[in-house]
This record gives sequence, structure tokens and C-alpha cells, in this order.
Amino acid sequence: MNSGPSSSHSPADVRAQAARRRTFAVISHPDSGKSTLTEALALHARAIGMAGAVHGKAGRRATVSDWMTMEQERGISITSAALQFEYRDCVFNLLDTPGHADFSEDTYRVLSAVDSAVMLVDAAKGLEAQTMKLFEVCAHRGVPIITVINKWDRPGMEPLALMDEIQERTGMLPTPLTWPVGQSGDFRGVLDRLTGEYTKYTRTDGGANLAGEETFAPETAAELEGEAWTTAVDESDLLDMEDQNHEEATYLEGRSTPVLFASAVLNFGVHKILDTLVDFAPAAEARPDAAGEPRPVDAPFSGFVFKVQAGMDSNHRDRLAYVRVCSGVFERGMVVTHAATGKPFATKYAQQVFGRDREVIDEAFPGDVVGLVNASALRVGDSLYIERKVEFPSIPTFSPEHFMVIRAKDSSKYKQFRRGIQQLDHEGVIQVLRSDLRGDQAPVLGAVGPMQFEVVEDRMNNEFNAPSTLERLNFSLARRTVAEDVPTLARERSVEVLSRSDGELLALFSDRWRLQGVERAHPELTLEPLVVS
Repeated sequence: MNSGPSSSHSPADVRAQAARRRTFAVISHPDSGKSTLTEALALHARAIGMAGAVHGKAGRRATVSDWMTMEQERGISITSAALQFEYRDCVFNLLDTPGHADFSEDTYRVLSAVDSAVMLVDAAKGLEAQTMKLFEVCAHRGVPIITVINKWDRPGMEPLALMDEIQERTGMLPTPLTWPVGQSGDFRGVLDRLTGEYTKYTRTDGGANLAGEETFAPETAAELEGEAWTTAVDESDLLDMEDQNHEEATYLEGRSTPVLFASAVLNFGVHKILDTLVDFAPAAEARPDAAGEPRPVDAPFSGFVFKVQAGMDSNHRDRLAYVRVCSGVFERGMVVTHAATGKPFATKYAQQVFGRDREVIDEAFPGDVVGLVNASALRVGDSLYIERKVEFPSIPTFSPEHFMVIRAKDSSKYKQFRRGIQQLDHEGVIQVLRSDLRGDQAPVLGAVGPMQFEVVEDRMNNEFNAPSTLERLNFSLARRTVAEDVPTLARERSVEVLSRSDGELLALFSDRWRLQGVERAHPELTLEPLVVS
């Protein structure tokens, strides 16, 4: 039975609030400027006073979304972050994601919680390997994409060539909303293809503050920019001839992608991105449950956990479960039902997240992200609800490809070691595999990419005060198996069976040839790929 505050909001209020929400992820290949754009969006929405990416060694700052020590030292995002702010009459829930392929599992979880995505493409590099993977995940999940060609202030590809590459490699029709005036490396402004007007940009020192913007009629733009304007108009006309103009239906269906040109580090083109999200990106709508039935936004409260994160507050050592609100009104203090166990769960400590900073939140609406503090019972993929039961689709676990044994350096700190491993497993930072043979003191860690082990080592040393050693194992792939097949597999060389914390039995193989050999010798065995869907 659920208890707690009763909502004073009518179904019409909830629908209106949901319509104001824009919940989206910023995704890209590493070093495409993703965290810089996240800061720039918050800056232009007046959510922060100065962007974190102040360039120049003396004045360099850490971005709001990159709060972990490793992120600040390396200049890359290795964990997702949530920022909420308002712009025009909309509430933005912006989820910044790791760009590095080693942390693609975290990105995948975030994409399960958003309604659209902003994909950054480096003007000089075009569609890189991780960019293509993310395009495919968005397409599979039905997440519509707005594409931003970033770093136009630096030399890069021709804009029409970039459009051709997007269409050829993704199958989506690029429909530019803006077109650059000035070639890459000479970014003067953009032609707004919907109005025909020219927006001219002016640099600010270091790109930490809002760039100057002035809007001119086409005739004035021609006088100001001469050949650069004429070229932009001619190329825009070519796009018209190819019917590369925005259509809302094809964008929402994933058959086209609106395109904008920007320089996040200079804050050029950022307002256009915010306006595009308000005008065209989907609002929070009914989300299908595990059976495929949509849960209306004005139904009683429901949501699901898409991320668990600890170590954000060194003073309190708490853990935070990020919950995407799917329906109804979340009210702090309400008691919800944990769908996995059927047990009540109190929400006394609920917070709104802005990077690492947090403040108490009293209510939230569909599309919002709520941080539940010290939610030790919650795991990634768990559903929460009141009144009418609902379970949302589970969030699949990736198949690990790298494996290491971890041991505590100091046996007197085994308690901290065990707590740290348990916490990292709970967050989904790493997959923890165990067997009776190895024991709890030497669990095996499975990872999608090797950089995940560096995060583990850093956090075990600095956050959990449990310095550890890691030793690489000669395995490169895993298959799901069943208990009755374990004795047969145990007799095979270069094969080991371990139990994952969710109860799955994983058979590890040195390489695909070893797997094929075992399959030929024992065709009756259950050896199923760990497929992400």
C-alpha cells in the first residue's frame, strides 16, 4: 500500500507540465566537444554564469558535468551527468554522456531515459566509429536525433560533403535548419534556412561568456559578407532542390535529422540548438511498459532507475539513484512500490541534480530526473510506481570483453575492499564475477573496455580507501550458460565459468576459436550470446 502526500495537480496539469519537458542526451565520439556544448547550453539558458571551458592554462576550469577527478585530469567524460534548467517556457533535462567507447554501457542506459538526442559531429572528422554506433543505438531505440556540426571555427570538411556522408552512412536525410556563412575555420555566422535571415556571431575572450549575436535581413547580409553569403545562399538552394528541408514527422520517425552548425567552445550557434529543442524535439509522452502498453503521462506516478552513482559527495559517502519520471507527479516523501520486490520504498531524500551539485526537490513531472539518496535497494533498470502496477523494459547488460582479477593490497582493509567492489557492482561500473574456486577475496571483473578498470582502481584507492591490484586474465568473450553444463565446461582448457551478481552464469573463453571448438565438441551445451536489445 502506498502512502505519503497526495497530489494537488489535476491530470490536465500533469499533461501540461509533461508538454514543457525536453529530456535529451548529448552524445558523440570522444573529443567532439560534448561536455563543452553541455556547458554552453546551460550558459545560454542562464543556468550558469560562466562556461567551465575557459581555455588557456592559467584560467582553465572544470566543466559542471565533468565532476570526477579523473574526468577533470583527462579532459574526457567517463560518467553520465544530469543537468536541469529552464529556457523559454520549457524545462530541459539534459543528460551528458561518456563519449569514450569503453563507457558505452553508461551511454546506452542514458538513451533508455531520454526522448531525443543531440549528436555532435566534429567538422573535420565527420562520422567516426563511436558516432556510428550511437546513431545505430538511437535508431534501434527510436530516439530522434538532432545533429550538430561542431568546431566550425576550425578547418574541416566541406558542408555539403558532410551532408552526403550523413545520408550515405546513416540512411537518414540531413535537413539543415542553419547553414554556415564562411567556410570551416572562418565561422562568421549562419543562414537561418527557415527565415532566410543572417545571424552574425562575435567572439568573446576564451568563449566563457555569451557570444555576441546580431540578426540581419538577407540584403544587409549580402552587403556585410559578400561572397561568403552568396555561397551560403547558393548551397542552401541546392538543399532545397534535393528536398532537404525539415519535416517534423520524418524527424520524429528517425528518417531525417535536423542539422545545425556551431562552435561550442566559442558559444556560436548555441541559441539555435536550444530553440530547435523547444520548437521541434518531442516532449515527455506516454512510455511503453515491458508488455508494450503505453503508460499515459497523467497516470499515477511511475518511473525507472537508469543510473546509480556513488562518490558524488565526499562528505556524506552517499549513493544516488537517478530515476526518470514516466507518469504522474513525483512528490518528496511519497512511498512508492519497488516493482522488483513488491516492497514499499520511501522517498524522503529526493534531490534535483545539476552536475555534482544537488538541492532538495519537492515535486517532479514526466520527463524529469529525480535523484533518490541512499537508495541501496535500487538497481539499474528497476521500476517504481504507486497505485497501478507497472514495470518498464529492463536495461540489458553488455557482454564484457576484458577480464581482470582484483585483490586488496592490504588484507587488513578487506572490509573496505568488499564494500567498494559491492558498490561498483551495484552502480554497474563493472561486472563482478565470482566462483567458489576463486573466493570473495579475488573476484573477477568484466568490462566492455579497459578504461573501466582504471576507474575501478582509482575509486578503490581514493574513494573506498582500499588500494588494490589488478591482474589481467586471458579471456576475451563471454557466453551465458546453465548450471547443468558447468561440469562439462570445467573440463575444457581456456574456459572458466563464473557467476555474475544478477545470478547469470557466464562461461568465459580465451577467444572465438576456443568457443567454436567447444561448440563443435559439445553441441548440446547452452552457450548464448549476451545480446543488447
